[in-house]
Amino acid sequence: MIRATDLKQFLATQNSVVQIVVTQVRGSAPRNSGTEMFVTATACLGTIGGGQLEYRAIRAARTLLESHEESMSLTIPLGPEIGQCCGGHVSLGLRTLNRSASATLMQNALRDERALPHVFIFGAGHVGRALAIALQYLPLAVCLIDSRQAEIDQAHSDVPTKLTPLPEADIRHAPPGSAYVIVTHDHSLDFQLTAEALKRRDAGYVGMIGSKTKRASFLRWARENDKDLTTEALTCPIGAMSFANKTPVVIAAFVATELLTALSIP
Repeated sequence: MIRATDLKQFLATQNSVVQIVVTQVRGSAPRNSGTEMFVTATACLGTIGGGQLEYRAIRAARTLLESHEESMSLTIPLGPEIGQCCGGHVSLGLRTLNRSASATLMQNALRDERALPHVFIFGAGHVGRALAIALQYLPLAVCLIDSRQAEIDQAHSDVPTKLTPLPEADIRHAPPGSAYVIVTHDHSLDFQLTAEALKRRDAGYVGMIGSKTKRASFLRWARENDKDLTTEALTCPIGAMSFANKTPVVIAAFVATELLTALSIP
């Protein structure tokens, strides 16, 4: 997925642009139908799968620009004759964008971006910052939240950050289906935020950093403080497959996989 901000910048800095769309896929192919990329005489944005498939598509797009035609289509077999072994066939639609088409594309990109699943990371420490970096290019709307300015200042991803003394309010006002990853510096705050997320009962994912011992402690705490709290949806430890390597970047990689699976991101 091409981010709306990237598309806006690309369209604003280029004069003549061809949109390439994968219109049909038969058999195995590197990308699905609907995948798109944009080509100018000297630049490209996005990818339809790389290799000879993409090379031929780019060449066709630039030929279209030179001919001043509006559109064309082509079907490319992904076999030995072009040096690819997928074995399928890909049909492509190409069109030169005018001002109206560009405006429509921007509207659609903004709509699609608003529809992305939301992921709220609570805690901008080592793991939270590593997770923000791991998620920044994925089709997710991510926000990194903390009450400590010093930690927020160390966040260097493209993920938006929020400094707040009341992080639980972000959970209460989050869209349905959101994911919550709780990795703060304080166990009691972890417990409070995890309980707040579980109370919603509509979360796509609720994960709390810790161990099996911390999970047991949270379950005891939950029974003592809120007997009606349902805890089956809790993932703790998060990134459990990283147990052999507990560095923040490895934990973040496994948590990213958990999120993509839980939120059914294709």
